[in-house]
Amino acid sequence: MNGIAVKVEGLGKRYRIGAAPQKARGVAGALKNAVVSPFTYLRRSLREAAPDEVIWAVKDVTFEVPPGQVVGIIGRNGAGKTTLLKILSRITDPSEGRVDIYGRVGCLLAVGTGFHPELTGRENVYLNGAVMGMKKAEINARFEEIVEFAEVAKFIDTPVKYYSSGMFVRLGFSVAAHLEPEILIVDEVLAVGDVGFQKKCLGKMGSVAGEGRTVLLVSHNMEAILGLCQRALWIDGGQLSVDGPSEEVVRAYTQASMDLAGEGYFLADEAREGDGRLRFTGVSLRDGQGRPLEAAACGEPLEIAISYKTQGEEVRHVSVWLWIKNHLNREIICLYTRLTGEDFDRLPPGGQLVCRVPRLPLPPGTYLLDLNARVAGVQADRVRDAARLEVAPGDFFGTGKALDNVGDLLCDHGWRLEA
Repeated sequence: MNGIAVKVEGLGKRYRIGAAPQKARGVAGALKNAVVSPFTYLRRSLREAAPDEVIWAVKDVTFEVPPGQVVGIIGRNGAGKTTLLKILSRITDPSEGRVDIYGRVGCLLAVGTGFHPELTGRENVYLNGAVMGMKKAEINARFEEIVEFAEVAKFIDTPVKYYSSGMFVRLGFSVAAHLEPEILIVDEVLAVGDVGFQKKCLGKMGSVAGEGRTVLLVSHNMEAILGLCQRALWIDGGQLSVDGPSEEVVRAYTQASMDLAGEGYFLADEAREGDGRLRFTGVSLRDGQGRPLEAAACGEPLEIAISYKTQGEEVRHVSVWLWIKNHLNREIICLYTRLTGEDFDRLPPGGQLVCRVPRLPLPPGTYLLDLNARVAGVQADRVRDAARLEVAPGDFFGTGKALDNVGDLLCDHGWRLEA
């Protein structure tokens, strides 16, 4: 190794976009498409794409990573982070530029990446090891540790197509982390696992980093980035916006996210997660009397009004929740219809959902809101950083004093002396 583990120069990946072909109607239409489609594709491929037919997922990205460095990659949904990792993992070819990788790579980019669904967990462990260039004896030496970490011993000889998403993630991460790659690439798939497993994975990545191996980690968890990474890359619109110490990059990214959220709370259609049966369209903040707010006050009532639309018909069995996040992008408060027993049995095609907080328990500061909705147990929509919540000093305890600098949360309490 020559002092560089990963070298990226002028990297770009573009995709050609356009209207999807119309579906054939009937047997005659299907036969016509079968004959015409190859010529249509060839003509379209030879024709130079117009600017509005091309989207650059990654554009002109250049950086180097020395061996043993842990690098966090942050950015909004759709910024190009996953595309970048796919190129580094040799899953996707770049449209321009080049990538040089010096060392054996282990990666976990999506649930079940590198797994064959018909093979058992045991067979997939050996398959992944072979793909990484490991000998059978090396895999044998680590097999029991892999299975124990993944907590799938009971199902290790079951085809992985029967695994839950959580089991997929546990085994996939365990394989990627324990087969001792010199470069470990991990995307935000850890969000699928439970909280205990996420902590377990973060601890393992910390030990991997302590062993001098190179780690590239994409995450929306700013505390994980700050705790594990000496350096961070902020990807914005497919380009490298900021590269530097993780504290500086996280601070710049978080401030930009808050500024963007503060520009207005109309929610665009891009960067969404879910099947779209319900879509959030806007957020507004109101006081206890329903009047619009620019800033809430700690200890005062707050209403969060969330506009939504469906695909033209009512939806049934809807649960809605939002996370309030602090300046580190850490989720600190969950407001959830299921927690209060107020899931919606049915919702009309459009309307507004209102969440009321009787006494806001947040100290002064700037916060971000994530919105989530499930319809009949299936993710319908998720919007990260949907709105900004400004909290001003307020008299939370009724003492006549406005509070400031009192920790992360406020809690009703009292004191007394007992002899």
